[in-house]
Amino acid sequence: MTIPQTDPVVVAPTPNPLRPDDSIDHDALARNVARWLKTPLSGFVVGSAGGEEFFLSDAERIAAVKTVADAHGGSRFVIGGIDNPSTTETLRLAEAMARAGADVVRVRIPMRGDVEAYYREVVQKCPVPVVVIHQTFGKSMMAATPEQIGGICSMDNVFGYITDHNLRIEWRMRQFVPADKKFWICNGSLLLLGALMGANGACMFFGNWAPHLVMDIMKLGMNGRFAEARKIQKRMIDADYIGMTHGVAALKAGLNLLGYEGTVPRRPTPPLSAEDTNRLATAFRQAGILD
Repeated sequence: MTIPQTDPVVVAPTPNPLRPDDSIDHDALARNVARWLKTPLSGFVVGSAGGEEFFLSDAERIAAVKTVADAHGGSRFVIGGIDNPSTTETLRLAEAMARAGADVVRVRIPMRGDVEAYYREVVQKCPVPVVVIHQTFGKSMMAATPEQIGGICSMDNVFGYITDHNLRIEWRMRQFVPADKKFWICNGSLLLLGALMGANGACMFFGNWAPHLVMDIMKLGMNGRFAEARKIQKRMIDADYIGMTHGVAALKAGLNLLGYEGTVPRRPTPPLSAEDTNRLATAFRQAGILD
């Protein structure tokens, strides 16, 4: 499958199921992909925060890219996640991920250094298109100004942009990211607001749980049917809040509830408690995605 051009595009950070020895269970990962192929999910982001990128080696992330690419068999697309302030290392990883089957790489904006010079080199030499992600993990500062990020997104070989959570900044950002580039909202609770500001797609871990709901909200919002979209958005809020507060532990527990092989987080991150798993199950029923 070529990289999708029709909006909305909905992708999700793909979690890695683990064996008891803490290694990636590639067979289980492939089975999960096979289930996602029966949903409206547009593609997979491998090597991201939702995929425990900081707990994995480069070799493990690249191997996961290959597993997902092989498992989707050309019917979806794969985005490889990279977070490295070195242009040399970023390009090395991009080339390795492209060889493993990544169609695009998602490159996080470094929190230090000359970000424009960084992207000029990376984008020019990268073997596949680049998605720029503005993800500061709750830090108050911006990784770059809206004007800088808009200039970066204007570069050839940039496919699109993924927002951060601070919508005060991202409303302004939308003015500078070119209209012909993808502009994806980053969080399940922000889908409707993202559509209101002009987002044409989404990248968030709720897409692993219920890609059909994410796709419905984005389509309705992009068509100005905000009252209908709001009804769906309200159903999702409790489940997404648990996800936001418990991270990968909730993401994997939620997949287990839905019949995927989510397993548990990589040590030393603890799994979701039984009490919180029950809360998540209740929230899933409220959202209409369980039972």
